[in-house]
Amino acid sequence: MKKLLLLLTLLFSISFYAQSEIKITSKKCIPKKGYHLRLKNVINDSRCPEGVTCIWAGEVSVIVEVYDKKKFIEEKTITFNSKNREENIQWFSTYYSGKIKSVEVGPYPKEGVLVKDKKKYIKIVFNN
Repeated sequence: MKKLLLLLTLLFSISFYAQSEIKITSKKCIPKKGYHLRLKNVINDSRCPEGVTCIWAGEVSVIVEVYDKKKFIEEKTITFNSKNREENIQWFSTYYSGKIKSVEVGPYPKEGVLVKDKKKYIKIVFNN
């Protein structure tokens, strides 16, 4: 009985702290209802690649398009670095409800690997 209670408590705590995420890509399909963000372009990616030692962690800049009910609202250039994390979270919070834990651009660069722009995305992780 104690094992069953412990298992149920563990399962409840895992589901209680579960996280969900969304990915913003460059795909052109835009829903008819609500806000939709689209990654238009990655204009700069100077992040330190995995497998390399760098003095500076670097940053990545992207252009994001915002639509509301298929209508273009705005285009925003956003820079991701260690200094403006909270500012970026606050901007994305205007379009997504829920507590945002993190916003990042992926995939993270690796030494010697070239990633095409159409494979890049912005990942938003929410705390539930």
